[in-house]
Amino acid sequence: MIYIVQNAAPIGAATLVGLLIGLAWLRITGRAVPGAPVIALAAVAEFWLAAILAGALILAPEQAGIWTMTIGSAFVIWIGFVLPAIAVTLAAGPVRARTIASATAYWLVAMLAQAATMRLVGLTAPPA
Repeated sequence: MIYIVQNAAPIGAATLVGLLIGLAWLRITGRAVPGAPVIALAAVAEFWLAAILAGALILAPEQAGIWTMTIGSAFVIWIGFVLPAIAVTLAAGPVRARTIASATAYWLVAMLAQAATMRLVGLTAPPA
């Protein structure tokens, strides 16, 4: 987990990007901005997602090209873990399909933006 400390700047920038996208998403969808406890929880979630994504980006092979792997890694993590978890969790309750689509779409946009941000800020692999 040393890579998290070593990559504090890219992960921090990606966390901020995720939060800003989330606040914009709320406004676009006409929902109220939540209170401080929810925003704090969102910040922790965005940070942890960015940290996990950073690990995947550091380990991703570059044979397909750096940006293909950056966007591809974010998409694969989203479709393999985030999409099913959110869809099943929300579908279990009285939630409309539109809400499920919005929530999963938000996380896709956030993860793609986080991956691009971390790549642009500069990730570094941990010492061997």
